[in-house]
Amino acid sequence: MSAGGFGVYLVTDPVLSDRHGIGVLGVVRAAVHGGVRIVQVRDKHASARDLLALTAAVADAVGDRATVVVDDRLDVALAARHAGHRVAGVHLGQSDVPVTAARALLGPGAHVGLTANSPEHLAAVAALPRGTVDLLGVGVVHPTATKADHPPALGHAGFARLARGTDLPCVAIGGVTLDDVGPLRDAGAAGVAVVSGICAAADPGSAAAALVAAWSGADGRRAGGDPRLPSDRAHHGADA
Repeated sequence: MSAGGFGVYLVTDPVLSDRHGIGVLGVVRAAVHGGVRIVQVRDKHASARDLLALTAAVADAVGDRATVVVDDRLDVALAARHAGHRVAGVHLGQSDVPVTAARALLGPGAHVGLTANSPEHLAAVAALPRGTVDLLGVGVVHPTATKADHPPALGHAGFARLARGTDLPCVAIGGVTLDDVGPLRDAGAAGVAVVSGICAAADPGSAAAALVAAWSGADGRRAGGDPRLPSDRAHHGADA
């Protein structure tokens, strides 16, 4: 990844992607064209075979322009890689297979992400051998309809507290909108994960480009030494 971290991290949703008849592949192509450089293929209800087909199609569609990872399913990631598709690895939840197993099976050059939303999760990660986990998904920042069983919302300050508790890059997820990008970058985020804000947009490419521009602007403020002024958040325009 670039020096600016992971930037805007797209998490796919098949239902939201069909809201305007675009579909997951159309959303992914548009988002990558808009500057997204990491895509997580997520479908909690798909069979292994269907998720594998979708993952392969996404990987083939973006080629080397973006990193592709699979949500939860280590078996699908391994099968896609075995078939020769450019799939970097997995993003695992706390109830999925252990990250140590994922690292052992995927190898040292693969991507292994892990969801973490408490100090206890961070402590468990800190006890792992260095190099086991590449990225932490930290949230939820705001309440979100795309994950019904989510933990209590952290807000910007709660995210910042967790991000300070680890030296691993932390990507913020959960109700993230355009207005959140700068404050979360200032709070220590290495990226912002977005579901609804891109997948449910009538023009996902423009939505992605706006988020990428906001992230780049936040990087510019930090590089220029401007004060970190949190912006007021008037509304939550998207679920994640």
